[in-house]
Order: sequence, then structure tokens, then C-alpha cells
Amino acid sequence: MDFISLFDPNDSIESNNNQKNDGYNHGKKTFRKKNKKKKATLQQQTDQLQQDEDNVNIVLDFGLDQLPPEPQLGNIEYKLKLINTSSQRFEHLVTQMKWRLREGKGEAVYEIGVLDSGVLHGLNNADMAASLDTLKKMANKLGATTTILRRKVVSTKRSVAEVLVRKIPDDQNSIEIRVSVVGGVNAGKSTLLGVLTQGELDNGRGSARLNMFRHRHEIQSGRTSCISHESLGFDTQGNVINLSMDMMTAEEITENSSKLVTFMDLAGHRRYLKTTVQALTGYHPHFSMLVVSAEGINSMTYEHLDLIQALDMSYFIVVTKIENISPDATLTKLKSIIGSVECRKMPFLIQTNDDVITAGARQFPEQIVPIFYVSNVTGEGLDLLTRFLFLLSPGISNAEKERLEQEPCEFIVDEIFKINGIGSVVGGLLVKGVLTEDTQMQIGPLQDGSFYPVTVQSIHRNRAPCRMVRAGQSSSLAFVQDENLPPLRSGMILLHSDQYTPSAADVVEPYGSWFFQAKISVLYHATAIYEGFQTTVHIGSIRQTAVVEGIMGCGKIGTNEQASVLFRFMCHPEYVIPGQRILFREGKNKGIGYVTQAFPINTQRAK
Repeated sequence: MDFISLFDPNDSIESNNNQKNDGYNHGKKTFRKKNKKKKATLQQQTDQLQQDEDNVNIVLDFGLDQLPPEPQLGNIEYKLKLINTSSQRFEHLVTQMKWRLREGKGEAVYEIGVLDSGVLHGLNNADMAASLDTLKKMANKLGATTTILRRKVVSTKRSVAEVLVRKIPDDQNSIEIRVSVVGGVNAGKSTLLGVLTQGELDNGRGSARLNMFRHRHEIQSGRTSCISHESLGFDTQGNVINLSMDMMTAEEITENSSKLVTFMDLAGHRRYLKTTVQALTGYHPHFSMLVVSAEGINSMTYEHLDLIQALDMSYFIVVTKIENISPDATLTKLKSIIGSVECRKMPFLIQTNDDVITAGARQFPEQIVPIFYVSNVTGEGLDLLTRFLFLLSPGISNAEKERLEQEPCEFIVDEIFKINGIGSVVGGLLVKGVLTEDTQMQIGPLQDGSFYPVTVQSIHRNRAPCRMVRAGQSSSLAFVQDENLPPLRSGMILLHSDQYTPSAADVVEPYGSWFFQAKISVLYHATAIYEGFQTTVHIGSIRQTAVVEGIMGCGKIGTNEQASVLFRFMCHPEYVIPGQRILFREGKNKGIGYVTQAFPINTQRAK
């Protein structure tokens, strides 16, 4: 199975976005068609791929005699030495470190003994000790910690050092990373998570995965069917908190960790593919871990890799079961797929601790795909994978995070629970704002498109109670009990009540939409998509069947073609806003795009 290029501007059917569309009367208007642009040649794509590969080579590799010149942007800083600094110089260095930490989302990498040009000059033992001590004082001034990642001797009595500086946000106990775990059935995803989080090797028959399963039928079949969450905690030095004491609870792991990796174990069987897609689009993981068996790559592995590529997610690959068979054939196949013109990625095999740090400190994370070999039975390669997870950083900058926190609250609902004595509980992700207990919210849309007022009674994060949740954090919310609370479902959204007060004349009351328009690109279809085509649509946590009511500019669209399409939800209205990413699939037919316009029910009634 080959991968299909996404949103190639040179191979598409352009839409005319200037026409006004009326969604409530099914939006059936006449469309006009623009000329197709000239297709890009294979040679042009190959040249671009070579250019991408040249850029990828600019990484921090201590195996070389010289590093690339110091980048002006980013979280990497070169310092020849930090000795005998005056008070004014020290304050300047602290300000510089603060900026690098902001660039690195709370993490920065310092190269000590390196010139700005990248030359590994090196320092003697006394100067190196003094420089590391100054760096530690700088970090302490900001409430950060330092960890020496590696040192290298460059000449007699001279060495260079690479130091990780990490600062936990003031309002958090730890830095949190969300990693979705995908891969085909029998690849060993649940077993790998069991070994990483429990610290006990597998017996070769799946004993390590038993604690990962949530339902009896999963234990009986050995297959994951739902979304399972597991946590891996680290202290400031990179030691795994989960293994520091026996029977540590999730609350204790969260409380004692300076960095927390939350895994989402997703189903590998085709029967549960819709649940897997919903998790990838709804939970917004920072990274995806694609687990592949050394015994071979099955069809669902291709399917999951195709989804990751379509959603433009950063990912890394873990090859398991290397104790049974040599992974060389699988690695050759993976390199061929990742390095193809369609994917345009650089496979990077992790074999040493230096490789781990090089991958963690890379300047082009969207182009490099680290590949690990591990054995859940012998433990081979697990230390490198654990070290890499410790070095991973969230993909959102502090500036963007602060901007999102200043906006009104938006909480997308992924799961619904009913608990005796508590009532309705929803689980999901806060995408905007800051949410606290006793906050007045409204949930919807209901069947008529309206929203219902609710009050947040309590909040839990990582299975522990808390009083506040911020943008980008997942949590579960319990509401004040209300006998009139309508039935809730996955795909609903919680909005802050204050942002839609009647006094705000310029703000439109939130309502659900039956109709929405999106610009889509068809990744694959055996023939073509026509009006009346029904498909499962994924927009964030929304998962519902929709029908194509109109195709702008033409009567059909096929593989690798692009057009603006009008959709109608089949079951109930949804809260859709322009700019949201959409992914649709029906069997092997699939496509991706973004919402360009929505038609709320209340707006249509006003007309």
C-alpha cells in the first residue's frame, strides 16, 4: 500500500469560495469550475525531498568535530565558558536562559565549551566545573533544574558538555506529554506499555499487558478495544518514578513527577478503527508512537501511519519482538516507506545514548522519524526508549499557551460516565481558557441545537483531584446534580456561559449546525465521490455520519483531487467552527480537509 500526497497544490481542483451558500435549504446552488493547475513533475518532488534531507542533517551530533553554527531561534544555546561573571553579566545570562526556556516550551539545551561558530573548543576540568556551577545558579534563579546529558573529550585535558535545563510551569506539578500508541494488531502495544509503566518484563505470552486492559473481553481476546490511559513519571534526573517503590498509585506518580508522559493505548484491530481515529483527532496528542512487530508490517500498520501523516503529527517508531526474529527486513521496509516522496521524512535509527540525545535535541522535529529496537522479553533497547521519552518536549510554545489560556473556556467531551452519588461525569480536553471549580458552563448542542447550563462541581486530572485545569490539559469534570440534565454524548462541547451573555450584542449565541462546508482533499477512493455520498466524519471529538449535499465547481472528486464540499450531519447537530480539521472515511475511502463555513440552526431560523 502506497501513501498519498496530502494537499498538493499542484494536483488539485480549486474551489470558488466567493459564492454564498445557504446551508439550511441543503445548500444546493450552482457552482462553477476553475481550471486545474499544472501537475508537479516527479523530478520536482525528488529535488524538494533532497533539499529536505539536507536540512535534516543540521542536528547536534557530538560525534562530529564541529556542530552547526548557533541557531538564533529555538532552545539551543552555545557557551564557551561561564566563569567569573559579574552581577550585570549574570542577570543578562539569566534573562537569556529565560528566553531559551520559553522557546523550548520549558526546556533548553546548553552546549558548554562550544564557540558560536560550532567549533568544539573545550574547557579544562576547573573551568568546566566553574561553568557548570554558574549554569546551575542561573537555573536556580528561574526555578529550573539542570541535567548533564553527555560529555566529550575533545583534546588532552579539555572537554565539552551538553546540559538540559528544565523549568516546570509555576502552576503545574509537572510537564505533561500526551503520546498516542498506535500500530497493527499483535504488534505488542499493550505489552510495551505494561513493561514501561510496571517495570516487569513480559514472559513472551503477554503477561505484561494484562494490567492495561479495561474489559473482560479484552483479557479473553488479548486485543484492546477502547482508549486506555497509562502514565510514566520521571524525576528531574530522568529516573522513572513508577519504579521507585512498589504498588505506587497514579496519584502518587503524578504528585512526585517533574515530567509526566501520558500514553493513550489505542486499538489495532480494524473493527475498532473509528475509536482510534476519534482519539487521534479528539485528544490532540503531542506525539504518536507507532509500534511495529519485527515479524512484519501488516495492513493496519499502513492504515495508522497513513492517519498520522494525514493529521500532520510528529511520530516515532518502535520495533518490537526482536527476540524472535531479526528486524533488518522490517527496518528496510520502514526506511523505504518513510523516505518516500509521499512521506518526505528521514528515518533515524537509535542505537546509542548519543543517538537519543541527538534525536531529542534536533532542530527539525517534523522531518526526522526516530526508530527504536526493543524486546519486551529481554529488555533490550528499553533504556534508550525511556531516555527518549524523558527528553520529549510539548509541541506548543509558552506564548501560544498563554494566548489560549486568556480566551474563554472550551472543553471538548470525549467520554461520558455515570457514577452513583455523583451523577454525570465527562472526560475530555480543555482546548482554551482556564477552568476552575464552580464555573458556570453550558453544554451542547442538544437535538434542537441549543446548549444547556451546567456548573462544574469537581475536577480530576491523572486520576487525582485538582482545583484548576488549563488549556491543553485533559481532565474529567463532575457537574452539580441536575434532574433535568439532558442525555449527554461524546462530541459535545462545554462553553463558558459569560462569553454569551445577552448584553454582548456583538456575540452570537452558540448553536449547533446540521450543515457545514469544508475544503477537502481525497486521499483515496476507488472511483469518485458524488452528491449523496455518505461517510463517517471526524472533527475533533465529533464522530458522526454525514452526507455530501453539494460539490463546488464539479459533480465529482476522485483520488488526489481537492474541492469545497457541503456536508449535512445525519443524526444530530454538532458545534462546528471554521478552521477545524476534518477527516472522513468509509471503508478504505478517506480524505482530509478543514471547515470553511458553518450554518448554525438559530442563524438559519432568524433568516
